[in-house]
Amino acid sequence: MRIRRTHVLAAGMAVVASAVVAVGTGLGFAETAPARQSVCQGSVTFSAEGGGPAATSDRFAVGTRLRVTNLDNGRAVTVVVTGPSGSCVLLNAAAMELVREPGKNVVRRNVVERLDGGGTPAQPGGVPAQPGGGRPAQPDAQPTGTTATPARQSVCQGSVTFSAEGGGPAATSDRFAVGTRLRVTNLDNGRAVTVVVTGPSGSCVLLNAAAMELVREPGRNVVRRNVVEVLR
Repeated sequence: MRIRRTHVLAAGMAVVASAVVAVGTGLGFAETAPARQSVCQGSVTFSAEGGGPAATSDRFAVGTRLRVTNLDNGRAVTVVVTGPSGSCVLLNAAAMELVREPGKNVVRRNVVERLDGGGTPAQPGGVPAQPGGGRPAQPDAQPTGTTATPARQSVCQGSVTFSAEGGGPAATSDRFAVGTRLRVTNLDNGRAVTVVVTGPSGSCVLLNAAAMELVREPGRNVVRRNVVEVLR
């Protein structure tokens, strides 16, 4: 008799538990909402562009509305693409200020959503990235003041900017494999730096702090007129 009562009690508890889960799921308590899909991969960074919150892009047309959410602090900003750049989405200073954490110039964990009903963006131009591998060679910087050779073809379009990554001169990329050697030349001052791609980002080429320091002009966080070359 005791055994039968125990089974009946256990069965009753199981039914109640199932009902609670079913109700909780219906109200949104039992499971979290599915992860949103981002139309851009890699970190989001910014340029020194002024004005109200806006962005530039290498794959979305001018006028496209994007929402960028920082998953580390829950902050989000809606921006309109105002022109081309070398990134899937490159925020201007005002937009970055609304989403970044204090002292950080890059948003690593993010979701970028297209708000005007568009689907997955077209793949950016340039050399497609192959699976990464191999050990990166040590980067080398070209001497300050070296004059750039005119009319060279760049493998990246738009401005070149940087992240807060430390270490020696290096870069990340959304299309070049780890270990690829790139030379970035600032056409406004003739300075150049050779870097090795160390990982993925949301840009054709995203320099780290040390690499940008070797090519940028004082007080500028973006290189607008540039040539990016793949070194064989």
